[in-house]
This record gives sequence, structure tokens and C-alpha cells, in this order.
Amino acid sequence: LLQTVINQLLRVKPQQLHNKCIWNRYQLFRIASMSVSSATTTNSHSVVYVTVPNQQVGEKLAHGLVGERLAACVNIVPGVTSVYAWEGKVEQDSELLLIIKTRTGLLSSLTDYVKANHGYDVPEVISLPIQDGLPAYLNWVDSSTKEPA
Repeated sequence: LLQTVINQLLRVKPQQLHNKCIWNRYQLFRIASMSVSSATTTNSHSVVYVTVPNQQVGEKLAHGLVGERLAACVNIVPGVTSVYAWEGKVEQDSELLLIIKTRTGLLSSLTDYVKANHGYDVPEVISLPIQDGLPAYLNWVDSSTKEPA
């Protein structure tokens, strides 16, 4: 059925979308294609943000994460100004941002590593799934990191 609808919709011209039957099929196609897309998206890779107080801490974490094969790459971005609430006050600090590329299955181990090797009481560790990326790059991330447990 889905293939039939797709074949019909591929022949639809934009001016035909006013037709209610065609419009309903178009909406069905959109819903079905979103379902197929989300079913094939595994979110097997993630980007992790970690802020650090200085270059030394950033390099130590970056080298450790890559050396332990918890990350394939860590970008150290200087010049970040962070404004945040801490112990009832508004604080402002200069920091660096680590942008870490890894496998989603390694997030727990990566977070544990950051907590054990970071100087902050509550380090920022925020992960975002990579929805899409150059396949060769994502394959490189896989080959540069260890297999998740």
C-alpha cells in the first residue's frame, strides 16, 4: 500500500494538491515517510558538550577521552563566556567548550570519566544525538572508539 501511495504521489503536480483525496494521500505519505525515517535512524552517535575552566583542564580531558577511546575527536573552543546561577547568585566566568564526538553507547562511561577528571563540583555534560552525518566520518568515529559494553 505504501509503495502504491508513493508511486501515485510522485506523479502529483503541486496544483493538484487542492484535491481532497490527493491531499489526504499526500498527508499519509508524509506521516509514513517520517515513520520510516525515524525507524531507520539509530542515533548511534552523539556530540557531547563539556565546559572547562582553562586550556590545561581541556587538554587533559581531551587527551584522556581520546586515549581511552571514549571519544574519536574533541574540539577545544576558547572564548566562551558562561553566565549561570550557582548557590543563589548569578555568576559569570570565562571558559572553554569541549565538543566531543562519540558513540551513543559510550555516553555513560564518558560521563563517568569527565566527573572523575574534572575540577567542577557539577561539570556540564550535555549530549545531543547526531541525526545525520557523512557516513565516512561516522565510520571513522566507530573505528576510533571502543565498542560500547
